[in-house]
Amino acid sequence: MRKKYKTKFPVARIKKIMQMDEDVGKVAQATPILISKALELFMQSLIDEACMETRAKNAKRLTAAHLKKTILDKDQFDFLRDIVENVADPQGASGGADENSVSSDTKMEEDDDAGESSSAPPKTRAPKGEGKRRKARNAVKEEDEDYD
Repeated sequence: MRKKYKTKFPVARIKKIMQMDEDVGKVAQATPILISKALELFMQSLIDEACMETRAKNAKRLTAAHLKKTILDKDQFDFLRDIVENVADPQGASGGADENSVSSDTKMEEDDDAGESSSAPPKTRAPKGEGKRRKARNAVKEEDEDYD
């Protein structure tokens, strides 16, 4: 009986991408699995470094600017420099995201809270019998729909 490997990236798609190259012939079954695992480890390393950059800036969200700074600062990610050149630098001359800056989404929310005209529908009351958790889930779904 064959052992099933659980990977985070689709092995079949990796194999298909590998076979798009004319120079690649048959691909051993273990090869896409190993590439998937290597991709997982690489992504984990990049995200961990970017998280440290985000924490150093006392930011709550990891942004493209944090990833860009990580790639430019760490020699390990040198091969990605050409890709991140096109990423816009964060606003502010300090070279990093300003912790006190307010995003445009937050400004819009503050304007809505201030009672100014809003195109968003009024919040409806949850039907009787719904618990706190369901109310919270529905509120999150409504917020997500507002951003779409």
